[in-house]
Amino acid sequence: MIDIAVIDYGMGNLRSVQQSLRKIAPDLSVVLTSNPQEVAQAGRVVFPGQGAMPDCIREMDERGLRNAVLDAVRNKPFLGICIGLQMLFEHSAEGNITGLGVLGGEVVRFANPLRDAAGNKLKVPHMGWNQVRRTTTAAAHPMWKDIPQDARFYFVHSYYVQPTDKNIVQANSDYPVPFVCAVARDNLFAVQFHPEKSQDAGLMLLKNFVHWNP
Repeated sequence: MIDIAVIDYGMGNLRSVQQSLRKIAPDLSVVLTSNPQEVAQAGRVVFPGQGAMPDCIREMDERGLRNAVLDAVRNKPFLGICIGLQMLFEHSAEGNITGLGVLGGEVVRFANPLRDAAGNKLKVPHMGWNQVRRTTTAAAHPMWKDIPQDARFYFVHSYYVQPTDKNIVQANSDYPVPFVCAVARDNLFAVQFHPEKSQDAGLMLLKNFVHWNP
């Protein structure tokens, strides 16, 4: 049996996710795969990646992964990272494309130009370390175990999600206005930041995922 399937859809920094999971769970089988049957057999599924949403959806469908991903989202511990968060929503302004529609809401781009409170222009994409501020209801979620409030995680993105259901929001960050950077529902947990690039806090989040039994 495959303990954790890391979905390979031909994009993004996938091996670093696999290596990070192997580091914190050396006794588990962590497989990088584009095989829908292997995804279906896995006990847990991670959908990582970075890049453009239209490319993500196209590559996923060309590999026949859509149904396996949807099944995992509904039935087993599922962690979405960056594009793996955005593709869960109904629609993305990036390429004006329809997402998987698992969660209600839109994926929108940071304003252009984007400026801080002093009027200084901020770069898009939002790239680098930023604080993650959990919501009040998120405090008890097992995925945050031993991660302090306002822990810093690493981001690389030009788009962010706007969920219809505010109850699924787990955390926000600021650039410079607040944006949603983590959501959860049932067996699904997804983040905009990259835990595999976020040192101790990121490794703890991945460790929590390995032990999470929703």
